[in-house]
Amino acid sequence: MTRHSETVKLLKELKLNGVVDSLDEIITEAEQGSASLSSFLAEVLKAEQNARSSKRLRRNLTAAHFPSSKTFDDFSAANLKGISKSDISALKDLRWLDNHENILFFGPPGLGKTHLAISAGIAAVEAGYTVCFERVTNLLKILKTAEIQRVSAFRINRILKSDLVIIDEIGYTPIEKREANLFFNLISELYEKASVIITSNKGFDDWAEMMGDEIMTSAMLDRLLHHARIFNLNGKSYRVSGKEN
Repeated sequence: MTRHSETVKLLKELKLNGVVDSLDEIITEAEQGSASLSSFLAEVLKAEQNARSSKRLRRNLTAAHFPSSKTFDDFSAANLKGISKSDISALKDLRWLDNHENILFFGPPGLGKTHLAISAGIAAVEAGYTVCFERVTNLLKILKTAEIQRVSAFRINRILKSDLVIIDEIGYTPIEKREANLFFNLISELYEKASVIITSNKGFDDWAEMMGDEIMTSAMLDRLLHHARIFNLNGKSYRVSGKEN
């Protein structure tokens, strides 16, 4: 066995796969540049760190359950009322996430509410935060089965430990009394511990009827609005204009 092969074998046994993938390139650059031993070691460690960071990013993006990949750069607010370029810049910098602020997007279908929510979520993951994305219909199913299904319990546990929870499409389907209670309990658990992004086609005035309990809805909105940025979107539908939502 050559020294190179032995080195690769040892690196694999130590699970330093990032170094394995970059070893030949690092050695070549070190030999050509007459790098010192300390510089060579630094490059080896940097390669492993970068590989692990990339792996962690891919894992967290998968675990977030985003339905698609969206970015703020792909979003145009030119034909929209209710959100400006400066608003989008403020969403990009993620200071609202550090402050446990909530983001609420309201408006008719097709204006890009989900696009904005996913963009914020992906930006957060890329910055090292943990994120969970769920459409409200699936979230309610998870909440109802958390006590009897391990997969649901695992997902709820991850949601409760996340820095950011995105709940999409509230208001498109009816919510039963038990579902509303479970949803209220979740919002209460997340209150001032994580940021919540909500997208909805219904304004606050319609939430009491949707949830079926005016007092509970008032208490839930109180928690959501305590530290919140609200965007009421209006304009031409992305879908009508041929763009993605």
